[in-house]
Amino acid sequence: MNPDALNPTHDPALRSWVASANQPGCDFPIQNLPFGRFRPSGSSDAFRIGVAIGDQVLDLRATGLIGDEDMNALMGHTREARQHLRAAISAGLAEGSDQQAAWSKALLPQSAVELTVPCRIGDYTDFYTGIHHARTVGSLFRPDEPLLPNYQWVPIGYHGRASSIGISGQRFRRPQGQTKAPDAKTPSFGPSKRLDYELELGFLVGQGNALGQPIPIAQAEAHLFGVTLLNDWSARDIQAWEYQPLGPFLSKNFASTLSPWIVTMEALAPFRAPFARPAGDPQPLPYLDAPVNSAAGALDIVLEVLLQTAKMREAGEAPVRLTRGNVRDAAYWTAAQLITHHTVNGCNLQPGDLLGSGTLSGPKPDEAGSLLELTLGGKQQVELPNGERRSFLEDGDTLILRGFCEREGAVRIGLGEVSGTVEPAL
Repeated sequence: MNPDALNPTHDPALRSWVASANQPGCDFPIQNLPFGRFRPSGSSDAFRIGVAIGDQVLDLRATGLIGDEDMNALMGHTREARQHLRAAISAGLAEGSDQQAAWSKALLPQSAVELTVPCRIGDYTDFYTGIHHARTVGSLFRPDEPLLPNYQWVPIGYHGRASSIGISGQRFRRPQGQTKAPDAKTPSFGPSKRLDYELELGFLVGQGNALGQPIPIAQAEAHLFGVTLLNDWSARDIQAWEYQPLGPFLSKNFASTLSPWIVTMEALAPFRAPFARPAGDPQPLPYLDAPVNSAAGALDIVLEVLLQTAKMREAGEAPVRLTRGNVRDAAYWTAAQLITHHTVNGCNLQPGDLLGSGTLSGPKPDEAGSLLELTLGGKQQVELPNGERRSFLEDGDTLILRGFCEREGAVRIGLGEVSGTVEPAL
């Protein structure tokens, strides 16, 4: 099936009886219907499966459309079953639906619920798909050869830590570890002085594959459930000392922050774009290439990064935007290619597995996906409107990621936001 195929759930004229879903600029119109897990604020109840609609959450089990609260089981259904469920939710929330009286009792305000990680994440793989990020960072350390020889041939990834993944609003301690100054004879131990964010998308696996059974590129998107925003925080100074020869460890496993909402691949259908390599670049090997991936493998998603310092918060000042870019311009590999490459050796993916895109930076300085790039390794500080300056994150800083899709002839789809706040080291 073509991933950009549209159906009545995408109709721009479709409106919901939930009034807030029809407001211009709303992240969660009826054309979106992202999934998450929630419970009433202050409750010790088990988390339930919910769908965001406007400023409300629809208790999905209360509608009778599902029989349990196992999000991973729902994610593991076939794409056809997921599309059928989406159509039923859309029909029930649409203006004029005969479900309005019953389903209105299954709504709770988002302001009155507690959200959690949207599914059980068994495994987390972080990739490195942002070629502009790779070039900029590479030029800081290898001016003569910013891209390593394998970068344009193979999706680079590493296995990350799933247990420290939290959701928007996460507060975490500044990580500690070993660092080594260039002029020092021995390393030292202490809090990271070069704490950074990484602007990423998280791809969540739907239906898995059996051990030893690769997923062909033409079928890869059937195994993707949806997309979420991801901030994969990074301690750059710890990473610089530890990453050779095996890669990141303590510099990355202390915290990763997700949006609580998963925007499904079906909701993103109006915002697909052709995927093509720049002229002169190596073309993907055959196992990573397919007509469907070339025709519509890219995602047209706008991403923004905002910062609010402790001083700004105390003064009642709103967060300030640092950068804005688009996934379409940043990613050198598509989500389908990541799925296929991950399984080509027979590795088995499971519902709820998380694949990070890696830092998504555009070609321009104001499209950078990290402070490492924005400040050229700390050499050029960012000056904020209140006069504060930043090379890297300081204690009390809150970093916010936002994402949305906009295109003529389609309703705006939002990914919500991800916020995280740095607390002092222990």
